[in-house]
Amino acid sequence: MKRRFFTLVPTVLAGIAAGCTAVALASRARRYCDAGAEPGGLMELNLTLLPLVLAFTFVAVLVAFLLDRRPVALQLGTVLLVLAGLTVLYFATRGTLAGYPGNPERCGPDNVPPWWPGWLPA
Repeated sequence: MKRRFFTLVPTVLAGIAAGCTAVALASRARRYCDAGAEPGGLMELNLTLLPLVLAFTFVAVLVAFLLDRRPVALQLGTVLLVLAGLTVLYFATRGTLAGYPGNPERCGPDNVPPWWPGWLPA
């Protein structure tokens, strides 16, 4: 029981942090490219914050539970890797609104900001 609680707290915190990071990245990209940064687009991101944080936390706890008998480092490392993948997936689907009329001087037609690494999907 002690081990499960020991890994549960950082797992929940990682899920919360990953959910908040995903929304923050999407919001920053929309503002930078002027694509979906109007009040309605930012309101959409604000409304998805709580469900996204809950979903990311649920996935993190589920992964940690499935790897319960594994070493703690492997368990937390896998949770972090899954959460990083979900964050990139959310950014690619909701952060960059391809085809949305944005600022062509700052971003291309795909609305991917230049600060986003090219080797990550967007």
